Amino acid sequence: MKLTVLGMAGSYPGPQSPASSYLVQADDEDGKQWSVVLDLGSGALGALQRHVNPFDVNAVFLSHLHPDHCADMAGYYVYYRYHPSYGTEKSQCTPVTVYGPRDTQERLGCMYGLDEGENMDGQFVHNTLSDGDRIEVGPLTIDVRSVRHPVEAFGFRIEGPSEHSPADRVTLAYTGDTDICDSLDDLAANVDLFLSEAAFIEGRDDAIEGLHLTGAKAGHIAERAGARSLVLTHIPAWNDPHVSVREAHDQYSGPISVAEPDRTYIL
Repeated sequence: MKLTVLGMAGSYPGPQSPASSYLVQADDEDGKQWSVVLDLGSGALGALQRHVNPFDVNAVFLSHLHPDHCADMAGYYVYYRYHPSYGTEKSQCTPVTVYGPRDTQERLGCMYGLDEGENMDGQFVHNTLSDGDRIEVGPLTIDVRSVRHPVEAFGFRIEGPSEHSPADRVTLAYTGDTDICDSLDDLAANVDLFLSEAAFIEGRDDAIEGLHLTGAKAGHIAERAGARSLVLTHIPAWNDPHVSVREAHDQYSGPISVAEPDRTYIL
C-alpha cells in the first residue's frame, strides 16, 4: 500500500500546494491496482491527474463537506461527464463510487450549479458514511469514525497489503479535520503511518475549540496510540510548518515529517 499526497494546504489552496487530498493505492492478489482518493479539495484534481487516470479511481471518500476537502469534485464531475473520449456523454464508463456525509449528493450538485431535476448519478454513485462503517475496496479495508468538527466529519483507518511483503498487512490513519476526540485513539492505534491535521498553533489558537489540532495535539495522540510514524498535514500557508513539527516533537518520540505535494509514502 502506498500513500501519495496530492494536496496538504489547510483551509485553502496555498502557493505551493492544493488543499487536502490524498491518493491511497494497493495491488490485489492478481496484480490489479486499486486507487482510493481521500478528499479532493480546492486545486487537487490537477495533482490527481499526475498520478492516476481519474477514470481509474475506484472510490472517493470525503471526510466532510468544507470546500478545502471537496471543492474539486465539481471539476471531477465535468471531467468524468464531458471528456471527449471517455466521458459518460461518449461512453458507458462506470460511475465513480463516492462516500461522504449526509447530503453529499445535494451539496455537490449545488456546488456545481446543476439545474433543478438534474443530478450526478451518471458520474457518481453516492453512499452515506456513518460512524463505525467498515468498507472494502479491492484489497483495502476502510474503517470510518466520526471526529470533532463544526460539521459532520469523519476520519479513516485504512488497512492493505504491504508493498514490501504483500502477505503482510499495513495500516494508515487519516484524521480529516478535527479537534481532540476519543475516536482519534481508535484511528491511530498502532498504525504504521498517522496522517494528522495540524492547522492550529499552541498559544495562538487556544481560544478556538472543536475545530482543529495543533502539532502538539497530533504528537500526543500519536505517542499515546503507538503510531509508528507521524505525518503532519492540513497546514495553512500562513503557518510555519517548522513550528508544528517542533510542537509534535515535544509530545512524540517517533519519526515526524510534513506532508509534501506529490510525495509518496511506501508502507
